[in-house]
Amino acid sequence: LVPQGLSMDTSKKVDLKIIIIGALGVGKTSLLHQYVHKTFYEDYRTTLGASILTKVLAVDSTPLKLQIWDTGGQERFRSMVSTFYKGSDGCMLAFDVTDRESFEALDNWRDDFLDKVIPREQDFPMVVLGNKIDLCDRQVPKETASAWCKEKDIPYFEVSAKNNINVAEAFETLAKQALTTYKGIFESYLTDSIKLTPYDKPKKSCC
Repeated sequence: LVPQGLSMDTSKKVDLKIIIIGALGVGKTSLLHQYVHKTFYEDYRTTLGASILTKVLAVDSTPLKLQIWDTGGQERFRSMVSTFYKGSDGCMLAFDVTDRESFEALDNWRDDFLDKVIPREQDFPMVVLGNKIDLCDRQVPKETASAWCKEKDIPYFEVSAKNNINVAEAFETLAKQALTTYKGIFESYLTDSIKLTPYDKPKKSCC
C-alpha cells in the first residue's frame, strides 16, 4: 500500500508517449490527423522517420497530454523507426484491411517493438487498428483480425480515417490502458521508495 498522502495526484497532468507503427500506406498519418485535427487528407507524403502531434484529453478525471508519434512504414527505415520506441507508454499497431500483406506484417512489427522495449512486457499497452473499412476491396476478414488479436489479448478496432469511424475510441482505449500502467508503475515506485527498516531509526548520541 502507498502511505497516505503519497498517492498519485489525479488533478496533475500526465504526459504519455504513444507510437503508431505498421506497414507503408496503411493510413497511420491519416488516422493521427483525424484524431487530433478532425480532418482527412488523402495526399500525404510518405512519413520519413517520425512526426509528432499532441492531444490533450481527460481519462478517469486525470488530464492527459498525449504525445503521438507517427512513424514511417518503409522497410528500409525500420531500424531508424525502432529508435523511436524508447520511452513509449502505449503502442498502436495499424494495418489496411484491403492489404493482406500489411496484416501479415503485424507479427513482425509487434515482435520488433516488444524486443526493443525495456523491460519487455507482453502485456504492454497496445491496440490494433484495421483501417480503411470504408473501401470495398477488403482482403482481411474481420474474424481473421479479431482472432489474431484475441490470441494475443490485444483490443481490436475496425476503423476508417476517412469517415472517422472508431478512431477516437481506439486512441482513447489505448490512452486509458497506458494511464493504468503508468499509475501502477508510479504507485509501485512510491511503495518501494518508502519502505522503512530498523536501520532507518536515528542513532542515539552520547554527550
